Amino acid sequence: MRKSPLFQSRFDSLKCCILMPTYNNEGTLPTVIQDLFLYTQNLVIINDGSTDGTSKILDKFPQVELIHFEKNQGKGEALKHGFKLAEKLGYEYAITIDSDGQHYPDDLDIFLSELEAKTATDPEILLVGDRNMNQDGIPGKSTTGNKFSNFWFLVVTGTELHDTQSGYRLYPLKAVNGIKLFTKKFELEIEVIVKAAWRDVEVRNIPIKVFYDKDNRVSHFRPFKDIVRIVLLYIWFVMASFFYIHPRNKYRDLREKGFKRFWNEDILKSEESAHKKAAAVALGIFVGILPLWGLHTLLVFLLAAVFNLNKVIAFLFSNISIPPLIPVIIYASYQVGSLITGNGISWELNLSDFDSSTEVFQGLWKYLLGSVALAGILASSLWIVFYFLFSVFNPKQVVKS
Repeated sequence: MRKSPLFQSRFDSLKCCILMPTYNNEGTLPTVIQDLFLYTQNLVIINDGSTDGTSKILDKFPQVELIHFEKNQGKGEALKHGFKLAEKLGYEYAITIDSDGQHYPDDLDIFLSELEAKTATDPEILLVGDRNMNQDGIPGKSTTGNKFSNFWFLVVTGTELHDTQSGYRLYPLKAVNGIKLFTKKFELEIEVIVKAAWRDVEVRNIPIKVFYDKDNRVSHFRPFKDIVRIVLLYIWFVMASFFYIHPRNKYRDLREKGFKRFWNEDILKSEESAHKKAAAVALGIFVGILPLWGLHTLLVFLLAAVFNLNKVIAFLFSNISIPPLIPVIIYASYQVGSLITGNGISWELNLSDFDSSTEVFQGLWKYLLGSVALAGILASSLWIVFYFLFSVFNPKQVVKS
């Protein structure tokens, strides 16, 4: 009597399948498929225009749901077609796995366990395998690229992940198929988790094992082209998040909570320590005074995300450079710069003082130097003032690092 796959009943009850795009991985594909069949027969494979023996290998597994591309279209395009087919087949979740043999099929248990623990009232989840990029055997370029992606994912979503590039994932099909996805290559795996997070899907890591076989593993990641694609995608996400997503979320919170509750929870953040709120004020002031006109908003949100500071407070105080104050800030910056360079303070400035290119450049240098110094002085001073104010008016706060 033939035994049922180990996790078949769990896959069926969760309406879950395995989704595997493959392209020219004939060396590892048969073993990967056979290993997966030990756990479930709910397997969808997308043959992304392979030119090796992949088609003949897949002919040996007629029980597999198969999509076949005549020409290679990229991993992202393969995944999009796979998501749609899986939902059409009645599945609600899909676990994606690479066909190069780097993932361990027994880690399917971790994904299924997380899905089983989800209740009806919990937000939808999208799970990304955490490969522990510091372990031996992982290529250095993969580690560097992953750190870059992790950082910018935090900036544009406010969610911290340790691994944003692993292909071993669990996707909620209805949520993913409801997102407009435009990319076609490896960068789609970034696009989908960012846009899912923007739609309030809980995107988080779960620990997995990984194996890199230098002899049989075939990677189709093109270091230059694919990295450029990912960088350009994140540039767009940064712009969209700072000028639309973050403001939209705050406006939505304001409408849902009302002004008083929003002010206490999102602006003052009574549970946040006084020194962190004061640091957000100082950051806003520092960035607002710097001569980076047009970039203040972008920079303050970026730095607030990096240092985990209150973005709303930092943004409000970065607007110190409003039109009525700009002449005052420029004047004060120039005077501070003049003092630092040993020229003393000149209370009266005339255009005749800058009648040569040398004097213009000297004046510009004084202004730039003075603006940085003034920003540091005011930021430090206001940190002290607001630390005192927040401590006095919210003495029962919980101190957090």
